[in-house]
Amino acid sequence: MTAATHSSSFPAAADSADAVLLGLDPEQREVATTLRGPVCVLAGAGTGKTRAITHRIAYGVRSGQLMPASVLAVTFTNRAAGEMRGRLRALGAGGVQARTFHSAALRQLQYFWPKAVGGEVPRLLERKIQFVAEAGARCRIRLDRNELRDVTGEIEWAKVTQTVPADYPVAALKSGREAPRDLAEIAQIYGTYEQLKRDRGMIDFEDVLLLTVGILQDRHDIAEQIRTQYQHFVVDEYQDVSPLQQRLLDLWLGERDSLCVVGDASQTIYSFTGATPDHLLNFRTRYPQATVVKLVRDYRSTPQVVHLANGLLNQAKGRAAEHRLELISQRETGPDPVYAEYTDEPAEAEGVAHRIRDLIAAGVPAGEIAVLYRINAQSEVYEQALADAGVPYQLRGAERFFERQEVQKALIALRGAARSGGNDPLLDDVVELGSQVRAVLSSTGWSSEPPAGSGAVRDQWESLAALVRLAEDFSRSRPGATLADLTIELEERKAAQHAPTVQGVTLASLHAAKGLEWDAVFLVGLTDGMMPITYAKTDEQVEEERRLLYVGVTRARMHLSLSWAVSRAPGGRASRRPSRFLNGLRPGSAAPGARAGSAAERGPRKRGPRGPVLCRVCGKTLTEAGELKLMRCEDCPSDMDEGLYERLREWRAAESKLQGLPAYCVFTDKTLMAIAEAAPSEAGELSMISGVGGRKLDRYGAEVLAICAGQEVGSGHPDDA
Repeated sequence: MTAATHSSSFPAAADSADAVLLGLDPEQREVATTLRGPVCVLAGAGTGKTRAITHRIAYGVRSGQLMPASVLAVTFTNRAAGEMRGRLRALGAGGVQARTFHSAALRQLQYFWPKAVGGEVPRLLERKIQFVAEAGARCRIRLDRNELRDVTGEIEWAKVTQTVPADYPVAALKSGREAPRDLAEIAQIYGTYEQLKRDRGMIDFEDVLLLTVGILQDRHDIAEQIRTQYQHFVVDEYQDVSPLQQRLLDLWLGERDSLCVVGDASQTIYSFTGATPDHLLNFRTRYPQATVVKLVRDYRSTPQVVHLANGLLNQAKGRAAEHRLELISQRETGPDPVYAEYTDEPAEAEGVAHRIRDLIAAGVPAGEIAVLYRINAQSEVYEQALADAGVPYQLRGAERFFERQEVQKALIALRGAARSGGNDPLLDDVVELGSQVRAVLSSTGWSSEPPAGSGAVRDQWESLAALVRLAEDFSRSRPGATLADLTIELEERKAAQHAPTVQGVTLASLHAAKGLEWDAVFLVGLTDGMMPITYAKTDEQVEEERRLLYVGVTRARMHLSLSWAVSRAPGGRASRRPSRFLNGLRPGSAAPGARAGSAAERGPRKRGPRGPVLCRVCGKTLTEAGELKLMRCEDCPSDMDEGLYERLREWRAAESKLQGLPAYCVFTDKTLMAIAEAAPSEAGELSMISGVGGRKLDRYGAEVLAICAGQEVGSGHPDDA
């Protein structure tokens, strides 16, 4: 996958040290020319931090003040390290080492192991999940695939925080960890995992850091040899260092202070892995003589995007918020961020897909557009909407919904239950389709209550919950539908969602979007309970959620959209509220702590009626989605034009065949019934019918109105001309 980022241009092999400084702004130039003593660069999003530190290294090398081989630049991903090496080569400083913490430590461990320990270096265990699974089995604790991932994450957190198995339960409690299993069980698996590695002469990536730290602590001669080699250090993304990485950095430095660190406390979003901004925030306390440079000129985003980003941080609390940076956009003015409220999640996805299609038509490449959400389980409805709109897309950091293991397992279970019919004991005394699906999925890990905490187990539950909701919606739209009918629909959905593997709109979680940027960004699902996420309980957890949204906002160069849905499904109760983080920022909202104004002051809201919806025949309050769509009770007399309904069904069948989509993707049966009952004569009347959104009105409205008027229509529509 090609990262959707814009690369800065640099003079290839600048012919002098002064030429390296050309094009830098005053603050970047200060970073580049301050080569001695401790330096702390506080760099906001989009302010050119990589440019500043690579030019600093290159200027030091080209001016003769730094020897290339004496510099070690450390960052957190192989992609970032590779980018840094490329920039340094272009600037004539190709001899500098730019590596991740793990890569640098592994090289040192391999070189010094024979001298420090003797014999062969233990083999590196690149994937620890198999060992964790075996450790669980030895402890007679069965872990499914998702629990394996989460328990593995707990072991990694324990190791980077230098917590041994016996101390894990107390440390996890103290840190407020939301563990996937009982803490004592995880400690037992952790201890057995460590023993398995020792028995088989293997080490994992965390051991690489731990063993290197151990050697440098015990063998002063080896530590001095490394300090003689590397005399100047640069650390990027310093807000993300773990206690173990900081310990290794301290041992590399010794008593020296030739250190340049770069970071932004407002972009700390990985505390669950052991990362902490404390080392960045405490830098001046540790080094009172340090030079501190703030980079606040934002070259990425328009003033409108930057204004929103600053507004988010202005409401932040806590220690990281005290060190927030006020960004100043260096770009020309652009469009204002768009705030959009929708009646339900499918409407939100359809609206986003429609706007994306408009942007692409206006010349924005699909690869320069991203849809960002809080958890991967939110992707399915956007995959569907983009596929329906004919917009190519790609998933970053997650499998396609129907390719996820838990979804595949669920589909197999549902197909098996459908074939068994009444012979499946899971379905004894279960009649309603939604209840049947819940009963079947209970065998694959489904429960009515979501699991505590975040991670893979929560993602798995969300995926299965999406299937349950889909079954409930299907049942409401197709009264009398069987489990076999549902499995057919699921297979059709799976086929319809499969987009070509071409460069397209990026679908990604906010965490996976860190370090990337796009011309247009859509931040979706911004409701309380999702942003901040429900399980963010403490003040610090809520503030990290705010920082996560800040990271999402600052991914956008020009176009930014923020949206939410007030209910989950069509016809549902409008009980959701926009994210509290948007209070005082979105038009018509009150600032945090302020009293809400009148309805007129708040401005119009795009939500359905607040009062009860009554049956247009008997006056009874309607609650079911299908009844809400028809505006009458299921068993109330219908004044539907049966002939019109059949003509609409025939037209839908031809249209769905033409497009290669399931019939429901054109219009559901309930929507066709509602159209046949209303017999609209103009677009305004048709648009008032639930299930006829703006996109479908544009695409099908003319033909539907023609059919309602008794006219003959051919296959196809204006968009195909």
